[in-house]
Amino acid sequence: MKDLLLAGLLFFSTYSWSQEDINTPNLTIWTTSYKEALKEAKTNRKPLLIYFKGSDWCSPCKKLDKKLFTTEKFKNLSKENFVLYEADIPFNEDLVTKEKLAINKKLAKKFKISSYPTLLFINYKQKIIDYKKGLILTEYYYPFFESVINKNRE
Repeated sequence: MKDLLLAGLLFFSTYSWSQEDINTPNLTIWTTSYKEALKEAKTNRKPLLIYFKGSDWCSPCKKLDKKLFTTEKFKNLSKENFVLYEADIPFNEDLVTKEKLAINKKLAKKFKISSYPTLLFINYKQKIIDYKKGLILTEYYYPFFESVINKNRE
């Protein structure tokens, strides 16, 4: 009986942890279309952040989603200063539409993205402003974001 109770407890704790990992919502506002993101960047004279990620295979991407992009600090900063586009390239290609996957792969090729996550800032003419590859401590992204904001003002 004790073994059965322990097995049940282990199952439910594992199940709830795995569901939390899968269902963590990305609460920031990401533009769903690259074309629309470019248009918005031009209209509002804001840099476009393209977040290259692999949602179902990239552990650092999952950490970045959870520890940076869902924070109020990031949401407030991005709302005022950036246009956001998430270029997801998952192994399970059913997670995004075929059209969006094709666009995301084309963008990765165009901008020579070879590691994930990559945060790429461009202007509406698709000129690179700056980029950051890999996962760093969350607080170190903010000076990077500030430098992009300052470059955009120049």
